[in-house]
Amino acid sequence: MKKVERINTIMRYINNRSHFTITEIMREFHISRSTAIRDIREIEALGMPLVAEVGRDGGYSVMHNSILPVVRFTDTEIKALFIAFMATRNAQLPYLKSRQSLAEKLLGLISKNQQDDLVLLDEILLFEGTNPHNPDLLELSDLPHPMLEKLIQNLLLDNYLWITLEEGEEINSYPIFLLHLYHEKSLWLMEAYDLQEEKKKLFTVDQLTQVEPYSPKKRMSRKKILELLGKQEEEMNLVLELGPYAIAQYKKYHPLKAFISYTNPYQTTAMLKMFVQVNQRDEITETINWLLFLGEDFKFRKVPEEIIEALRHRGKEIEQTVKAR
Repeated sequence: MKKVERINTIMRYINNRSHFTITEIMREFHISRSTAIRDIREIEALGMPLVAEVGRDGGYSVMHNSILPVVRFTDTEIKALFIAFMATRNAQLPYLKSRQSLAEKLLGLISKNQQDDLVLLDEILLFEGTNPHNPDLLELSDLPHPMLEKLIQNLLLDNYLWITLEEGEEINSYPIFLLHLYHEKSLWLMEAYDLQEEKKKLFTVDQLTQVEPYSPKKRMSRKKILELLGKQEEEMNLVLELGPYAIAQYKKYHPLKAFISYTNPYQTTAMLKMFVQVNQRDEITETINWLLFLGEDFKFRKVPEEIIEALRHRGKEIEQTVKAR
């Protein structure tokens, strides 16, 4: 561990304790006594208010009611933070309004040379979803649905929620236990257990009009919910054997519920399993589009007849389009 990184790590260690000794620092960071003493002196010089305690069991403690020093970042850590900001542009993430203040604070912590490095990185690096004509770190054009942050705030308190959704021309409310909140195909989705119908459902945050805590007199436990879900788990009805090209395509994009297990140590072949709701036309269409995206480097091991029929129909449509040209 480099000296600067060690100093920063020791400072965080000290901040989390009311009292520490040189011996504890030596043991925790595997350094000599002389190195530990030098590091403590350097930390004091940086402004951390330490009080030395004399005696056989003496040590150090952080002075109460004192301002602790500003957190310092290494060059590598600054670049890592900046690139993380860049990579999340246009990702419709929550709390995005804080991105500008975070970026300004980050830029205010670093030197002019470090700022120049970040400007150069911003000009060179492009990520998926980035506008190459306006790759601005402080751009706020990718704000998520306004209900997302409210949903997360409630989730931090409890997974049991009462949600109200605008579904077509109807307004419906559901008591749910929220299992997962995830982002897929430019939408934030809520995977939830409907506590009234006692089954798993999928809702979009875009439909959400209200969310509030749900506190019934008799609450079903999380353990019980997971047990019920385990019994209701759908059988995988689409199983594919993937080759290296199809695996590479899978890594570029795949539905959240499609997962693979590698079948050789070189990860060049794999089995893919997922459940497709064949009674939903939109899901059939999305599945067909994704199978075509995988290419020809896969074999069906198990497939619903509805998928096969839809693929045949898509093939005829493509053939007719080609002939028309």
